[in-house]
Amino acid sequence: KEINYFLDIFCGGCNVSINSNAKTILCNDKESEIINLFRSIKRIDTSECIKLIKSIIEDFDLSKENEEGYKNLRKYFNEGHRDWNIFYNLVVHSFNNQIRFNSKKEFNLPFGFRTFNAQLQDKFYVFAETLKQKDISFFNENFKDICIDDFTAKDLIYCDPPYLITTASYNENNGWNINNEQDLLNFLDYVNSKNIKFALSNVFENKGKSNDILKKWATKYNIHYLNNSYSNCNYQIKNRVNKTIEVLITNY
Repeated sequence: KEINYFLDIFCGGCNVSINSNAKTILCNDKESEIINLFRSIKRIDTSECIKLIKSIIEDFDLSKENEEGYKNLRKYFNEGHRDWNIFYNLVVHSFNNQIRFNSKKEFNLPFGFRTFNAQLQDKFYVFAETLKQKDISFFNENFKDICIDDFTAKDLIYCDPPYLITTASYNENNGWNINNEQDLLNFLDYVNSKNIKFALSNVFENKGKSNDILKKWATKYNIHYLNNSYSNCNYQIKNRVNKTIEVLITNY
């Protein structure tokens, strides 16, 4: 309930971090475009941010009907024009608002029939203002290179890494493998040895696959089984018979 430093090692969309009540929040992600996006939103006046987003929408005639406009924006981005508002608009208008790069670091998601509507603008405003109000910093490091020498028992490290046995955009191109999984588990063992609290989100089973490495390792800690359904996600598989066992593993 009382946290000095909250470190989110795989911050992604920053959903967990921005809702933390820690005194100081540290967000890390290896995807530089995401970190540049958050740093820019925090630095620039929110009304100006919205103007910059809308300027790209106007320049490329973006809408939930204009697939050609989206493709032109994607091409423009991949040619090296990687300003934060260009990247943000790509995500907003892409398939399920996801982020995916190919091996050449080209954004390659198809059009999503979505746009920056009034509801999303309101959400963006709240997010940006909250970002500015909190003591929150952003880092672009490989999790293996993160230094925790100054952390104490009053701090919390949260990990929501790519899941080894699931298929997602961040798992493509060997994005997360067994070696990464073992390195992370070793890192959390080290965190525990320093009497620092950690929480790890993951899955034990998914679509008939079992993460036996994680299951064995987790027996040393507290395993909280979560019963969450994502049936509202329109891209989920039609066959929901194969169960997913989602867990939160903590050392406290």
